[in-house]
Amino acid sequence: WQPLFETRDEEEWHAHLRSLREADPGIDWSAMRMDMFCGRLTQPTVFRLSRFVPHDTSGAGSGPGQASVPGTGTAD
Repeated sequence: WQPLFETRDEEEWHAHLRSLREADPGIDWSAMRMDMFCGRLTQPTVFRLSRFVPHDTSGAGSGPGQASVPGTGTAD
């Protein structure tokens, strides 16, 4: 999973999701993951949007935990 956006501000979180939906209605939301990390009283709550990046089974150019960025031949 590649993190795309993270914030502690719930209003900013909702505004970002809204702007993504308006800017690109063709986003494949089935490849996205929305997490809310609840810190309870000791840590702030964090909202994170991540995109699924398939594992490169060819073994070329990517090490563990890395994914190739299409068209660049480099890891992100």
